[in-house]
Amino acid sequence: MAKLVLFGAGDIARLAHFYFSTDSEHDVVAFAVDPQYRHGESFLDLPLVPVDQVARLYPPAAHKMFVAMSYGKMNRVRAAKYAQAKELGYELVTYISSRSSFLAQHQPGDNCLILEDNTVQPFVRIGSNVTLWSGNHIGHDSVIGDHCFISSHVVVSGHVRIEQGCFIGVNATLRNSITIAEFTLIGAGAVVMKDTAPRSVYLGARSERFSKTSDDVDL
Repeated sequence: MAKLVLFGAGDIARLAHFYFSTDSEHDVVAFAVDPQYRHGESFLDLPLVPVDQVARLYPPAAHKMFVAMSYGKMNRVRAAKYAQAKELGYELVTYISSRSSFLAQHQPGDNCLILEDNTVQPFVRIGSNVTLWSGNHIGHDSVIGDHCFISSHVVVSGHVRIEQGCFIGVNATLRNSITIAEFTLIGAGAVVMKDTAPRSVYLGARSERFSKTSDDVDL
């Protein structure tokens, strides 16, 4: 078993600890955070160490790392910590749930988190530091660039290109053969039918309250 240090101490790190501990060959031995976010000596009953000491306490020659962070500032925070971990000399690992359907011929890059019930079809390519939360469909021949976060139940049709740093919200749908330009934010429930512009925002229609109460509706 490879000894693993998780960078982070929030919800993503807690979930990553669960997935790596129950569904991988990695043994999580510690957590690391920036000193200003270290509010104790342990997290989940494991050592919590400042990142400026992690390489001394858990040397990269004997340990690997996973950056367990979310999509803050359009994934830029996670991308910065990804780069920092590499500068410290760590090999970054990828998790693919045994409960996903990963049919692509090419393995994803490093520091990816691919959770249960994802369907990744043949000929898909996934870059580094990509999160696919639960239950997405990634259509054949699509490409996902580095540092993207795709939340739950997103439909990415075939031949879609998603460039770096994008965030795609729950239940969004992307038409086939389009390009999602870098740092595009696609909100929950949005349907995107054309190429997007870099750093653009696309929001789905919001439901409005109906005039009747549920008691007045005949189901």
